[in-house]
Amino acid sequence: MGEPRSVLIADDDRAIRTVLSQALGRAGYNVRATASASTLWRWVEDGEGDLVITDVVMPDENGLDLLPRIKRIRPDLRVVVMSAQSTFTTAVKAAQRGAFEYLPKPFDLKELLAVVERALATPAATEAPDEEAGPPEKLPLVGRSPAMQDIYRTVARLTTTDLTVMVTGESGTGKELVARALHDYGKRRQGPFVAINMAAIPRELIESELFGHERGAFTGALTRGVGRFEQAAGGTLFLDEIGDMPAEAQTRLLRVLQEGEFTTVGGRQPIKANARIVAATHRDLRASIRAGLFREDLFYRLNVVPLRLPPLRERTEDIGLLARHFLDRAKASGLAFKQLTPAAVERLKRHPWPGNARELENLMRRLAALYPQETIDEGAVNAELAEAETSPDGAPRAQETLEQAVERHLKAFVAAHKDGLPVRDLHERVMAEVERPLLRLALSATRGNQIKAAAMLGLNRNTLRKKLRDLELPVVRGIS
Repeated sequence: MGEPRSVLIADDDRAIRTVLSQALGRAGYNVRATASASTLWRWVEDGEGDLVITDVVMPDENGLDLLPRIKRIRPDLRVVVMSAQSTFTTAVKAAQRGAFEYLPKPFDLKELLAVVERALATPAATEAPDEEAGPPEKLPLVGRSPAMQDIYRTVARLTTTDLTVMVTGESGTGKELVARALHDYGKRRQGPFVAINMAAIPRELIESELFGHERGAFTGALTRGVGRFEQAAGGTLFLDEIGDMPAEAQTRLLRVLQEGEFTTVGGRQPIKANARIVAATHRDLRASIRAGLFREDLFYRLNVVPLRLPPLRERTEDIGLLARHFLDRAKASGLAFKQLTPAAVERLKRHPWPGNARELENLMRRLAALYPQETIDEGAVNAELAEAETSPDGAPRAQETLEQAVERHLKAFVAAHKDGLPVRDLHERVMAEVERPLLRLALSATRGNQIKAAAMLGLNRNTLRKKLRDLELPVVRGIS
């Protein structure tokens, strides 16, 4: 048996020092703990410790400022940073200054022990830390929920790499914000950030938009066109709504990712691709692969690091913080200062937020612009949400997209199947859990227009009418 490994702890909170010392001592480590950054620095200079666990805010020095100094004199010494300032920028600074891991307070002791074990078992990184942090005044991602803390830590690690990232999540969850954070705080921040939305470009123009074209390559190409890959050289190329990319463009993109070079439309001279790729989609690409709409080999090239953004309904504890952030942004853009009562925040938490953070920001701007009082109460929030939840014809507005409804109801159906329900009961469950809500959503989205609803669902109009009768759903007369 060798000598027990030694852990140095620095935190000005006596209770945290005690808890950590006891937990690590029971796990078999030798522990020294201090409330002072200067004492920690003296121990490090003297060659003590196999691992450092340090708080950020201490009376005599910021733990993050200590990190580069530790790395200069003892590059093999791993440092775990913990902080109650659980923001994205804290996580990024910790990663850029060489921290092995960042843990927001409060943390789970089992998680910390696992981090300690992993840190002591992991070979030290040879790359020097990046001391030039991104723009400190920006706060691109907001939230203190466990789900967002996981996002912060993942994005912080990715800022020190050039790995390709696939960001998934519902509309309005902030996929482009993540892409910009990866760029603004990453190794390529001095280069350009170039974004292209696949859903917004006509199919016949996507290849030219991405790779550029030569003069005379097609009708109307009067001059050479520079594509987004060239524009993003040295920086980041954000491919938004990648699930809408047509098949022929998918093939060309795959070749670029495989070979690291491309040719313009009508050109022959290869051009080296020099951009970090961040892709994003709200679609289930694995389902698109099964349907033959997306190349599996391209998916794996893009999905090197998958990053799923949670919908707002999965992190309701962040709603108050986000609302305050959006009200501050509204004030910075020239609108009046507003604040929410606690009851108003609780009302916001009960809303399903089908439009996610984008919908919340729009609501905050509307409240800041339309309400004269400085303090927004629950009544004002109720009035605005009631308007948002009602369609122009007075009917309740669908709170989910069709895609969300399919996912939710199919999960319920699969659960019923696992419970061993008979085939007949399963069929009835499908009717109740999938078809009936989808028909209602389609009719609501088209304001009762059965021709449009049938087209939306891929049904014949007569088939739609029969389903409405069989499921005893009301047939809207006069709108066909």
